[in-house]
Amino acid sequence: MIRLVVDSASDYTKEELDERSLTMVPLQITINDKHYRDGIDITKDAFYDALLKTREFPKTSQPSPDAFVKVFEKAKEDDDDVICILLSSSLSGTVQSARLAKDMVDYDKIHIIDSLSATIGIRVLVEEALRLLKEGHDAKDIVETIEDIKGRLMILAGIDTLEYLCMGGRVSKAVATIGEFANIKPIITVSKEGKVEVITKRRGTNKTLAHLKDMIKAYRIDERYRVFSIYSYGEENTIRLEELLDMHIDERVQLGPTIGAHVGPGAFGIVFVTK
Repeated sequence: MIRLVVDSASDYTKEELDERSLTMVPLQITINDKHYRDGIDITKDAFYDALLKTREFPKTSQPSPDAFVKVFEKAKEDDDDVICILLSSSLSGTVQSARLAKDMVDYDKIHIIDSLSATIGIRVLVEEALRLLKEGHDAKDIVETIEDIKGRLMILAGIDTLEYLCMGGRVSKAVATIGEFANIKPIITVSKEGKVEVITKRRGTNKTLAHLKDMIKAYRIDERYRVFSIYSYGEENTIRLEELLDMHIDERVQLGPTIGAHVGPGAFGIVFVTK
């Protein structure tokens, strides 16, 4: 048997985890001095409600190695393979915790994949792993395929405000202040190194939507993989982007706290795999 393990940055709901028989190891979210297990103690909407009411930037903490040890020891006891698809090592120490846990358990049938991505990017990889698993592929084949696909993952998103990028240290306070005054909307991606980066800016939501559409249309999308539209808090901009793109979207999914803390409400975008 092959067990698929994700962290909460994959933004699956409890119902989705159960439907897919996925094991989830949660990150911890701290907001307003209160600690929550992401995806367990706080919902996405509750997180954004809290985010809008505070001036403090939320903090995320990686799972401890012990959290992975419990999962790995059970797999070792059952002689199961484990494939972990986890949040980018450039954004969190989650991958390192999993690697330490593997060493502690001393079990060779644990495979740890650094997604070099986040949120719905991780989900694209997991959904493909689930498809391969259903087709009867072994752990080695699944890991090799996912390692190939992750280099072709693309996340492109427009941000409604610079405030949260500033709070998270992605842009300076001066840039954020000027940008807010000028109604500047950044477009971000998760880079090949797994970092959240601002790649360009446009003035106003309409111009941002139009430019984002042109950027997405310039890519050759690999239609063998699912395409997701994404939003943080409020779906209006994402719906407008879908209408502009006029292309098949498999599912619209809300971003969770890991990336949501950096983009704030009103974010909109697309996640896909390139050819």
